[in-house]
Amino acid sequence: MKTTDTPPADTTEERPAVAKVDAAGGPSRKATEGQTLNVFSHGMLVLWAFMVVMPLLWAVMTSFKDDKSIFTSPWALPDTLHFDNWSRAWTEAHMSDYFLNTVIVVGFSLVGTMLLGSMAAYVLARFEFPGNRFIYFLFIGGMSFPIILALVPLFYVMQNMSLLNTLPGLILVYIAYSLPFTVFFMTAFFRTLPTSVAEAAFVDGASHTRTFFQVMLPMAKPGLISISIFNFLGQWNQYMLPTVLNTEQEDKVLTQGLVQLAVSQGYKGDWSGLFAGLVMAMLPVLAAYVVFQRQVVAGLTAGALK
Repeated sequence: MKTTDTPPADTTEERPAVAKVDAAGGPSRKATEGQTLNVFSHGMLVLWAFMVVMPLLWAVMTSFKDDKSIFTSPWALPDTLHFDNWSRAWTEAHMSDYFLNTVIVVGFSLVGTMLLGSMAAYVLARFEFPGNRFIYFLFIGGMSFPIILALVPLFYVMQNMSLLNTLPGLILVYIAYSLPFTVFFMTAFFRTLPTSVAEAAFVDGASHTRTFFQVMLPMAKPGLISISIFNFLGQWNQYMLPTVLNTEQEDKVLTQGLVQLAVSQGYKGDWSGLFAGLVMAMLPVLAAYVVFQRQVVAGLTAGALK
């Protein structure tokens, strides 16, 4: 008896074809999505770079113009480079004094912050003792405490200690202000370093002090450079603390000098000198980041990679 049923030859032959289409369509769709995301991310980076770089370039360009050109052709290149704007801001506006005070304060406070912060972080990361976690969380709490709430009591503490309106007092305040984040960052970094190196140093007869300064601290160099850059940027651009705690004219730092220059030169109409002083304040920060940008990235990623 014959039957009309036929083997599903065509059906079995079509299934692999459909699978091939799906298999071919999958990667192409993913590649298209990846290319779209790549173009979008690069476009956002270009837009962000334009928004950051253009104001800096415009400020530098404006610092070499005269006052008339700043208002008549603000976006045009200067016809003549007026270097007298820089000399006038450096001498007549006392930017040299403000710059020197800032270098002194930031230099000493940065060294003190890194020395005390790295020592505290090393002890908290490597040694177990009663109160270890409590002290660590005190530093963490210092990061979350708004500095504006401490200005009034800090003012009276500095006044009672005869440190108000002095550069040493401002240096101590900068150190205390930067220690919480330094200890937090360096504690996590010291925990990633191998303990076998320190144990080998102890076996060779090295003391804890020698092990820290000659063995562990050089190993933590990437982290030290990264946190030093962040502290430098924060202390160089600090305005609130010196405004409250440092009101003497001869001891003012760069941020205070820029505000005073903006107020005084605004009435005189010396906008070119104001932009020259602004660029003077920006140059050290830009130079520090350009020179140490690789070390900053290496320090931030070293702990994750290890």
